[in-house]
Amino acid sequence: QVQLVESGGGLVQAGGSLRLSCAASGRTLSTYSMGWFRQAPGKEREFVAAISWSGSRTYYSDSVKDRFTISRDNAKNTVYLQMNSLKPEDTAVYYCAAVLGSERRPTPDRRSEYDYWGQGTQVTVSS
Repeated sequence: QVQLVESGGGLVQAGGSLRLSCAASGRTLSTYSMGWFRQAPGKEREFVAAISWSGSRTYYSDSVKDRFTISRDNAKNTVYLQMNSLKPEDTAVYYCAAVLGSERRPTPDRRSEYDYWGQGTQVTVSS
């Protein structure tokens, strides 16, 4: 069992930056692919970014590519999402998720592919 806890959310002005963290307990994350998703009010939860278990491969949604960076520190059992040039449309609850790594799908981008989820952290971007 993997427990995930997100932190780092908050209120920021458009153009600003935030760094989200996702700390894991229960299992070492070094064999898990990790993903970030977000859910805005009234919308479906959508994929943001994913990283393979070693950190060598990453994948981003088109809406955040070149603005967000996913990274991980397996020694600290933590995954990060650096968010730059934030826009009001980035406002959402952000969730991290974990699934045992697979060469077939090293950076999953579908909700159904993940087995473990955190409780989420709110990010609000004001215009």
